[in-house]
Formats: sequence, C-alpha cells, structure tokens
Amino acid sequence: MNEERLTKAKRVVVKIGSALLTDKATGKLNQSWFASMIEDVARLRARGQEVVIVSSGAIALGRGALGLPKGTLKLEESQAAAAAGQIHLAHAFQEALKTHGATCAQVLLTLDDTEQRRRYLNARSTLTTLIKLGAVPVINENDTIATTEIRYGDNDRLAARVATMISADCLVLLSDIDGLYTAPPQTPGAKHLPVVKAVTPEIEAMAGDAGSEFSKGGMKTKIEAAKIAVSAGCQMVIASGHVLAPLKAIEDGARATWFLADQSPASARKRWIQGSLQPRGKLIIDQGAAKALEGGRSLLPAGVSGVEGHFERGDAVMVKTAEGREIARGLVAYSSEDAQLIIGHNSSEIEARLGYRGRTAMIHRDDLVLTKR
Repeated sequence: MNEERLTKAKRVVVKIGSALLTDKATGKLNQSWFASMIEDVARLRARGQEVVIVSSGAIALGRGALGLPKGTLKLEESQAAAAAGQIHLAHAFQEALKTHGATCAQVLLTLDDTEQRRRYLNARSTLTTLIKLGAVPVINENDTIATTEIRYGDNDRLAARVATMISADCLVLLSDIDGLYTAPPQTPGAKHLPVVKAVTPEIEAMAGDAGSEFSKGGMKTKIEAAKIAVSAGCQMVIASGHVLAPLKAIEDGARATWFLADQSPASARKRWIQGSLQPRGKLIIDQGAAKALEGGRSLLPAGVSGVEGHFERGDAVMVKTAEGREIARGLVAYSSEDAQLIIGHNSSEIEARLGYRGRTAMIHRDDLVLTKR
C-alpha cells in the first residue's frame, strides 16, 4: 500500500507550509496543530526513523510580532519579519521537541547553499552529522539575507533539494490540498490522482498557482519538487495538512498523491556522480588504497600518491591506479593545492600540514562510486 512508503522509509523529510503553521487571523502559531505534528515526528523517531523538517512560517510569525500590515511586504520588511519570526519559530520547535526528549537544530539555507557544490557538501555534512547525533534538523530558507535573485521563494523545492542532499527515502509535502487533481479541485469533473509514476508534460500542465498570501508555493512548485525528488530516488507525497496529526493520517490511508521513484537514493546519487559530472582532475592511488575502495572504504590521503589537474573542493575527480586504470570517481574534499600537501600522510597530520582541521577522507565513500570493469 502507498502509505507503507512512509512507514518503511528510513529517512523522511517533512515540509510544513506557513498556512498550516500559523493562524491567519492572529498571525500566531497554531498551537494545537503544531503539537499534533510534533507528536507525529516523535512517533516516527520512536520506531527508528530519521526525520528532518523543512518549515515555513518565519515571515508569517514575524509579521505579527512586528505589527506589519496585511498584504504584500517590501523586501526589507520581509527580511525584518523573517529575522523576528525565526526566533519564535525555532523556540517553538525547541520546546515542543524537548517534551519528547529530542534535540532541535536550526539550519538556514539559501539557493546558493544547495546549488554551489562546495557549499552543498558543507550543508550536507552538517545535516548528516546532526542526524547521526540524534538531533532533528529544522530547516528554513534564510529569508533575512536572500534576495529575489538568490532565493527559492518557496519551501517545496527547498525541501526537495534537502531530501536529495541527505539521500532521504521519502519527502512529505503537507499542503492546503490533498494531492494533485486533473484540474482545479472545484472544477466539475476534476479527478484526484492517487499515484503519479512519471512527471510528464501532461502532469505539469495540471499545476496551478499559489494559494494564499502566506503560501508562496502552489501546485506548480510541488510538481517541480517532485521532479527533483524522484530523480534522486526519493518518493514524494502531497497530502493535506489541515488535520491533526497529518503524518498519522497519511499512514492511515488519507487521500494523497504519491510520486514514485524507480531507483533508490543511493543508486541515484552514484549514477549522478559517475555519469553527470565532468571530472576536473585525477588522484593516483597505491594498491592498498585500491583494495580499500573495492572493500567499500573511503579514500584517505595516506593512500594517494599523486595529484593531476586543477580542481576545487567538491569537484568530481577520477581515481586511478599507478598503472593508469580508472578505479573510481568521486567528489573530492580538498582542492588540488591542498591535496598536494597531504597526500601520503596520515589523516591525523592534516591540520598540521594545512593549518586547519579538514575532512578525514580525501573522498568519503558516500561521495565515491567504483568504475565498472
């Protein structure tokens, strides 16, 4: 059944919209709904699932706190509202999660953080470390500094980028609507689509516009999010958030639209590294390192004997043996200049040689794919 895609997912990203999180009349947090949502998150975590939350609401909460008028805000007013509202939002998550024994961690991202590979890797490392430490990352776009030219403007696509960044199995978009329809739901003859196996031009044509002054996303941005998520092997569901305990409602079979992925997050990421990125250089490794890589290990500086080409941290590089055989490709953790200084040395010597404490691995195994022979 479709709902099992949520219950069996190891890592889940949940996107919460402003219209769900805040009371439109007062501009304050919708306390009863929020409490039920946190109970949902606690239940998923109790059965061993990892949860990351992408939450809107900072501007909506800040608008009320600062007494800003209704209607469209100027850019500087939106940024000010975000600055004020983010404190309220973070505190609400912190207090609510604490009652369930969970630690909350706030992460603010911009478009550049998910598009520039170096910053992408930094954000990915931070998020995966937080998850491993048992925290619940709560992510929002950094609206206090983002401008029209460098922002997502909606958290649907941001959530999809986060899901791909951390190799999530399932992305849940809690919305004003219970899924995708063949036409606007109020249109006579409009049909609900429970499953979408591929995002075709016909599916994209069914998308509409934004639904409220608080919600910048509409069905169009959700379809864009689906394209991002499923291409990375992540299942995605659009479901109504206008119920208490919305995740439990999905598990209980509530009407929703599932977008299906035909591969796992791990295989999708490996294919992206192997086939979609142009290698910027080469790392030459010894026999011991080659054996370690074939055994599923990371590439450490000690096993690298040579560096060729010019590359920056986060670039794709080829990994070759001394005989010239390509053994793998991966995203390198150091620039070519820094790599030259640490090759052949133990990871414990990196800080002394570079003057800063870098990554232990030259290429982490999650960022490396073996070349098929």
